[in-house]
Amino acid sequence: MVPGTGVPARGPVIVLDGGLATELEARGHDLSDELWSARLLMDDPDGIISAHETFFRAGAEVATTASYQASFEGFAARGIGDRQAAALLRRSVELAKAARERAGIATGRVAASVGPYGATLADGSEYRGRYGLSVAELTAFHRPRVEALAAAGPDLLALETVPDIDEAVALLAAIEGIGVPAWLSYTISGDRTRAGQPLEEAFAVAAGNDEIVAVGVNCCAPDDVEPAVALARRTTRKPVIVYPNSGEEWDAGRRAWSGASRFTAQAAERWIRAGADFVGGCCRVRPADIAVISRAAAGYAARGAR
Repeated sequence: MVPGTGVPARGPVIVLDGGLATELEARGHDLSDELWSARLLMDDPDGIISAHETFFRAGAEVATTASYQASFEGFAARGIGDRQAAALLRRSVELAKAARERAGIATGRVAASVGPYGATLADGSEYRGRYGLSVAELTAFHRPRVEALAAAGPDLLALETVPDIDEAVALLAAIEGIGVPAWLSYTISGDRTRAGQPLEEAFAVAAGNDEIVAVGVNCCAPDDVEPAVALARRTTRKPVIVYPNSGEEWDAGRRAWSGASRFTAQAAERWIRAGADFVGGCCRVRPADIAVISRAAAGYAARGAR
């Protein structure tokens, strides 16, 4: 602990991976259906291993699984029963572990992705939130996914791209007693959740939860990261995790990205200096970008700044 603050002392920066779906699309996979990258859990599991492996070799220390958009309901719509759906969720963790072994990264970790309810709708709802469901209904949706993923033995659960406080509360209830530590990461616009709530209030829901080992933001503009870092640390007294997208804009109607990337080494260094403990990227962030972060983290540590 930092004396007199209650804030945990910082260790070396942990480098996350980047956009798994982005990498899969760059390799020629069509991810345009509602299952997104989760479809490849059935159709091309080795393709997922290869993409994870590339991020590990670029310097990532954590692989986030291809389960973000996977759900029992989504698989059911494709005629897949609960037993096979649970097996596919477990497979997402097993593939990331296989990539870790193939890359020879013994210290690599696997974070099982638990995306928001809106992701399963495949209509951009995760960037709006407020689905019209109660906290209890959202908890009931997430709990079976969490149980299936936890059964495969990931190192962490990634509760990610959460657009509003209600869903965060539901996710915290869904992981209660599951036995796997988790991080909680919001998608934001400026200093608010995508649903428009103050970010300080959003972070506060995790402040006293021992199952949450880090809080932060992901799938947001790079420019929104730095102010969120200090707020997350001050509000929760927990390590901070950040992995924004490239800065390009997603058009849910056209299902396409536009604009230019603003993901730079200088930005990553600012996030680290601001107090980020876990740093990576989300949509449109490639292995080369993760290599940049890895070098930035190593250089920062070498300068004795930590």
